[in-house]
Amino acid sequence: MRPAHVYASMSEQQHTELITALHGPWRNATRIVMVVLSAAGFNASEIADLLHYDPKTVRAWIARHHAEGLAGLPDRPRSGRPRTGSPRLGERIHALLQNPKSWTTARIWKALGRPQLSMSTMRRRIREQARWARPRLIAKSDPNRDTICADIRDRIAALPQGSVILAEDETHLDLLARVRSCWMPTGLRHRILTPGTNVRRTVHGAVNLLTGTVHHHVSVKNVSVVFCYFLQQLLDAYPNAPTIAVICDNGSTHHSAITRRWLAEHPRIQVIEGAKYSPQDNPVERIWAVMKRALANTAPATITDRVQQAHVFFQHRTDAQNLTTAAPWTSPWLPQSYGKQFLPGA
Repeated sequence: MRPAHVYASMSEQQHTELITALHGPWRNATRIVMVVLSAAGFNASEIADLLHYDPKTVRAWIARHHAEGLAGLPDRPRSGRPRTGSPRLGERIHALLQNPKSWTTARIWKALGRPQLSMSTMRRRIREQARWARPRLIAKSDPNRDTICADIRDRIAALPQGSVILAEDETHLDLLARVRSCWMPTGLRHRILTPGTNVRRTVHGAVNLLTGTVHHHVSVKNVSVVFCYFLQQLLDAYPNAPTIAVICDNGSTHHSAITRRWLAEHPRIQVIEGAKYSPQDNPVERIWAVMKRALANTAPATITDRVQQAHVFFQHRTDAQNLTTAAPWTSPWLPQSYGKQFLPGA
């Protein structure tokens, strides 16, 4: 048989916790209870004793509900305590961070003249103006870059109809995995096995700036003979093109004596070197970045497996993806009129 009455049993500590919650995170519900108890016939003093409030407070919330209804019971916006630090602190932090430097919270605090702020408050004010991220390395660029790029545009514009324009570059494939940030289960850090000895291969690549077709070749070393062999592959790929212009950087293999002799014997191909220290001009650099991101955090057993990964990367990419990745229309090498005039029969 069930008892006629059931009463809650709690310790003094538990009672204190409940009352604290009713005055804290559940205070809006407490105000609703005040109104409900008042409607049930309890006076303000009885409600105040039950909920540990002052009778004036109880009457105030009952009056608020009478005037505004349920919408009047939550807390109204308030200004709060004045912010620590001068009103211009955010502007000073923003101006300070314009200068590239290894800024930390402590260094910013010292550079601002050691304001009377805790490090946690300082960090919070910095986060309003900045984010924690890695700087980006950029090339110093050639002082004559604009002139060189203008000359390249003129040379491309002067090519005969049906010519092919390719951007060329080289990169390296290492057996040693390139480790990049990735998602991992909380509490677990993945481990990637390193080889006993690193092995490297060179990848020559060229992208057709009109169609997006990519040509690539993997070799043991980056030497002039291999570069000339890759140029021969490009000649064979476009047998009907009157001229094949290959725009590349200033690597030594591009203007060595071996390369110059080979180019003299094959006048249909032109090697055009861009500005020094300007890798951002070459759209192939962006394709390399995508490839290395795809191969990151993988540890194949042999260098042959690593090379196969590169082949698979190119096999699964479309010409449209290559053009989108490379964004050739943003390259300073191309004249504004670049396009259909280089198609055969245009």
